[in-house]
Amino acid sequence: MGRRRQSVTIKHVAAHAGVSLQTVSRVINKEPNVRPEMMQRVQESIAALGYVPSIAAQRMGGSRSYLLLALNDRDRTIADWRKREGSDWIDQMLLGGMLTCAQHGYRMIFELVDTHSDHIERELSAALAALQPDGVILTPPHSHNPMITDLLEKAGIAFARIGSLRDGGGFRLTMGDEVAARDATMHLVGLGHRRIGFIAGPTDYELSHWRIEGWRWTMETAGLSADGLLANGDFSYASGIAAAKQLIETGATAIVASNDQMALAAIAEARDCGMDVPRDLSVVSFDDTPVVRFHHPPLTAIAQPIAEVTARAAELLITTAADARDRAPVEVPARLVVRESTAAVPTNL
Repeated sequence: MGRRRQSVTIKHVAAHAGVSLQTVSRVINKEPNVRPEMMQRVQESIAALGYVPSIAAQRMGGSRSYLLLALNDRDRTIADWRKREGSDWIDQMLLGGMLTCAQHGYRMIFELVDTHSDHIERELSAALAALQPDGVILTPPHSHNPMITDLLEKAGIAFARIGSLRDGGGFRLTMGDEVAARDATMHLVGLGHRRIGFIAGPTDYELSHWRIEGWRWTMETAGLSADGLLANGDFSYASGIAAAKQLIETGATAIVASNDQMALAAIAEARDCGMDVPRDLSVVSFDDTPVVRFHHPPLTAIAQPIAEVTARAAELLITTAADARDRAPVEVPARLVVRESTAAVPTNL
């Protein structure tokens, strides 16, 4: 049996660089008062030896845990997974968050939490006590849950709120949902549509209201009536069917849906009514998950920069020591991707 390769330790790095263990430790932990030339020497030795800092050792040597915790909604996520209808929201969060954490010697752990549970405080407190994260990334609807944010503030744990602009602690980050809804609606206005319906998301998501406002603002600016053209959904396919049926019955020639599942439902409902997409009905979606690009026709969609906004949240939590309350919100804007599910309004309408 071959000999097991010996792990590179901090002692090897110190010997290679010709410095003390304390100096190597200060460089690894990004502590101040290390001369630039000394820092460079240690970093070169780390690279030459392939040394990877142990998170366990780092935690023992200082006040940081080198862990970030990201929370997502449990019930909706698990329901989508079980139905095999999950979006790539979590994949994109992991992509942005994990890569950013790795660049700083951190790790990101993902937890599902039910924001409507009576046990959420106990559940979250147990996770925080076990993991002792340096920061927490909150996604809707956790982002504006006062119980969660108050708990984190009392524990002295930094946190970032994606999709929330409400007053309070934590870094605030958005993907420009109101502007994105304006862009989607203006695209349809430019194609000659005058009856543009909107399928809203759940009311407990702050961003649902921003998207409604963006759609409504564009309709008013274009001199178009929005009466009867707002339908409520909950991000599920079934709610999209019901909402699309309502909008089609009111004479909508175009629909903006607040997520891909509801947009796909709108297309299915239109076809059940004998309509062609996009000849008889144009559809724009939010999310831009892979399924809409492989659908026929491929959907025009708002591409949400989930990986990018999660990366920014992680970076803020790791590198920014200032009080988040005093910082302006960070916007990582979404963009409209035009594909084949939208077309000019029929000339006979």
